Amino acid sequence: MLSQKARYALHAVLYLARKGAPASVAEIAQEANIPRKFLEQIMTSMKVGGIVTSRRGPKGGYALAGDADRINFAQVLRCIEGPLALAPCASQTAFRPCPDCKSIETCEIRPILMAVRDTTSLLLEGVTLSAALAGKHRNFL
Repeated sequence: MLSQKARYALHAVLYLARKGAPASVAEIAQEANIPRKFLEQIMTSMKVGGIVTSRRGPKGGYALAGDADRINFAQVLRCIEGPLALAPCASQTAFRPCPDCKSIETCEIRPILMAVRDTTSLLLEGVTLSAALAGKHRNFL
């Protein structure tokens, strides 16, 4: 399930993509209806994750770190939530066996979780910020 933090992060970067110019946390919070203190934490995480940049001063604020047609939903969600996989054994970036797993090789659940991860990744990587704003995204179904 998508957390509130992840939803806020997506709304914030979509606002920045739509605006096309730097915006303050206060402006983003007001326009996207996000609690300011929570948004400050989210923006700091996205800055560390390379999704946004920040600049001080009268014309400063947060801006996308790249073009809106090169930043996809998967990048934002991984930055905020970590791996897309439903279980650690299905993760490509943070793999580890599940605590109760007897054998990764014979696990009946893992192949399905890996397929879900692959499909989720494919869909989320296929939706850029600019495509979402334009109402265009790949239809994989």
